[in-house]
Amino acid sequence: MLGLRTTIYKVDNLAKAKKWYSQAFEKEPYFDEPFYVGFNIRGYELGLLPEEVSKNEKSDSILSYWGVEDIEAEYQKLIDLGAVEHEKPTNVGGELMVASVRCPWNNIIGIIYNPEFKIEN
Repeated sequence: MLGLRTTIYKVDNLAKAKKWYSQAFEKEPYFDEPFYVGFNIRGYELGLLPEEVSKNEKSDSILSYWGVEDIEAEYQKLIDLGAVEHEKPTNVGGELMVASVRCPWNNIIGIIYNPEFKIEN
């Protein structure tokens, strides 16, 4: 195993989602086709896949967290862009903080502040 590489979010309006995720992650896609939109987020893939029929309920069974430096500011930015609260910023021990929101397509976007985590080469 080489570690996580990609997080995929399914959306029913790829054009609107591309714009929203570009604003949320402050990044333009590097791959933009009608069947997939890919963003390179500091070496990790954020992918958008078209969903034929929007599902109002999406599972909480898998959560992925994007690293951030300022969890309160990033959380508020996502809320300001139209996401809704899933989990407010919460201290989970030491300096570690996690939070999550539901994007306008009801996908859960997790964010984490973890000063101890270092990427291994």
